[in-house]
Amino acid sequence: MSLNRMVIAAAAAAAMTAFLWGCKPKTTAVTVAAPVTGTVRVCYIPKNTGNPYFDAVNNGFTQASSALHFKYTEQAPATADATDQIPIIQQQVQDGVNVIAISPNSPEALDPAIRAAEQHGVRVITIDADLTGSEQLRSACVLPTDFNKLGASQIELIGSLMGYTGDFAILSATTDAPNQNAWIAGMKVALKLPKYAGMHLVEIAYGNDDPQKSLLEAQSLMTKYPHLKGILSPTTVGIAAAAQAVETGGAAGKVQVTGLGTPNQMRRFVLDGTVKKFALWDPAQMGYTAGYLAYGLARGTIHPAAGVSFTAGTEGIRVFGTNNVISNGPLMVFNKSNIGQYHF
Repeated sequence: MSLNRMVIAAAAAAAMTAFLWGCKPKTTAVTVAAPVTGTVRVCYIPKNTGNPYFDAVNNGFTQASSALHFKYTEQAPATADATDQIPIIQQQVQDGVNVIAISPNSPEALDPAIRAAEQHGVRVITIDADLTGSEQLRSACVLPTDFNKLGASQIELIGSLMGYTGDFAILSATTDAPNQNAWIAGMKVALKLPKYAGMHLVEIAYGNDDPQKSLLEAQSLMTKYPHLKGILSPTTVGIAAAAQAVETGGAAGKVQVTGLGTPNQMRRFVLDGTVKKFALWDPAQMGYTAGYLAYGLARGTIHPAAGVSFTAGTEGIRVFGTNNVISNGPLMVFNKSNIGQYHF
C-alpha cells in the first residue's frame, strides 16, 4: 500500500470511528475501565488468516481461556494491509467485548480505532508487535522475546551461514509491519560492526506475508542477484517461501536461507538440507501469557507498570518492563539435530 493510500485510509478510519461512536477528544493515556464482574470476553485479532504462526498464538489463547473460563474468539482479516483490522476492532467494540488483543499491521493506521475502543471501556493489548510511537494507547504489550536483541541475532545467524562475506537480501512481511521494521533497524545497526564488514545487504523485499507473493519475491531476488549468498526472512511466511524458491531453483547450498519460522513448516526444508538452521520462540506460549494478562486486566487484578509482575499459569512469573512490555521468552535456534523435538 502506498503512503498516500495509507494516509487516506487512516483518515477515513478516523472519520468512520467518529461517525459510529461520536466525536471524542484525543487522549494520551489509556482510559481506566471498571473491573468486569461477569463473564470476561476476549477477542484476538491476528494480522491475517492462513498464517501458521498466528494459528499457534491462537492455540495459546485457547489454552488460557480453558484454564480461566473466559469467553474467547479470534477474528482475522483476509490480508495484512494496514487498515484491514479496523472494521474488526469497531465490530468487537459494538459487540461488547472486554479485551481486544491485536497483532497490529500498522501502528499509525490503527490509532483512531484503538483510541475509540479504550474510550469505550475496552482494554487493548498488543501481541507480537507493538504500536510503536503510540504505546500509550494500549494497556500493555506481550512480545515473544527481547526485540532489542533480535535484529543483531538474525544478522549473526545469516552471517555464520555465509562465512560473514557476500551479498544477502532480506525478505520481510509488509512495509508497515512495526515488528519487522524494528528488527530490520536492529539488523542495519549490527551490520555496521567490523565483524560483518564483508557482508552486503543488497535489497529489502516485501512479500506482504502472502505465500505466493513471498515466493515470487524470493525468486526475483535470486534472479536479480546471481551472486546472492543468503536470504534472511524474519517472518514465518517469508522464510518458508524463500526455502521453497531455493529448493525448486536448485540453489540449496549456494543460497543460505534463515530467519524466523515454525518447526512444523520448516521441518522438511531442514531435513533435506535446504535450510541449515533458523530461529523462533514458541508463539503458543506468547498467546497463553497474553490470555492470562487479558483476563487479569478485565478483572482488575493486574495493573501494568514497570517492575510489576503477575503469574501466567504454567508460564510462571512475567514482569512488565518499559512501556508495559513483557518479553515472553528466549530465542531458540532449530537445526537438524533438534527440530524433531518441537511440534508447533
